[in-house]
Amino acid sequence: MKFETDLIKGKLIKRYKRFLSDVTLENGEVVTAHCANSGSMLSVEDEGATVWLSPSNNPKRKLKYTWEIIEVDGYCVGINTGHPNKIVEEAILAGQIPELAGYANLRREVKYGQNSRIDVLLEDDDKPKCYVEVKNVTLKRGDNADFPDAVTSRGAKHLRELGDMVEQGHRSVMFYLVQRADCKVMDIARDIDPEYDAQLKEALKRGVEVICYQCDVSPHEITITTPVPIAFLQ
Repeated sequence: MKFETDLIKGKLIKRYKRFLSDVTLENGEVVTAHCANSGSMLSVEDEGATVWLSPSNNPKRKLKYTWEIIEVDGYCVGINTGHPNKIVEEAILAGQIPELAGYANLRREVKYGQNSRIDVLLEDDDKPKCYVEVKNVTLKRGDNADFPDAVTSRGAKHLRELGDMVEQGHRSVMFYLVQRADCKVMDIARDIDPEYDAQLKEALKRGVEVICYQCDVSPHEITITTPVPIAFLQ
């Protein structure tokens, strides 16, 4: 996924009220940028860190800038949770996800379950539908990419609905997208959300599959690269 505009570099002053962040640009100007991430952003909101913002020319927008990337220990990390679905879609269509290859049609944001929308629906006349739920992973502890970084009742609901689709004869996949390239293994943050961990274990028993890939992140583009080993499947 290439960024549509050149990103602007700055230093993070602080993130607050979940969706706001103050940033000092290289020219010294202080701006308030939209933070498109509802999680705790544990490990990726250090004050003083280098960040990149995308500008908007839409006069109707309240905030001109959106926070896209933060640099942590020399690595760029994508924090915008509005991008993972597009990143995964592009990778599937480019044949970069062998586990999800071979489908004739791809649709996004299709209604299913209980007032939910599946992130990616893969369809083919010769095989069951494949429901793909995409989760953004930014939390790093040690060498681990951990999910979630905050309690997510919505995430637990999605796991139950994926299990329901399997029982209806379809295929369901939980896709964890690690928007960073410095993790060696992916695991569940059981200490942060034990209920999510319990729901995932139940989903696995019901036949839900799990896939995890990491990304190369730069101020120019974010691209899926290689699979990440999943600790709870080993």
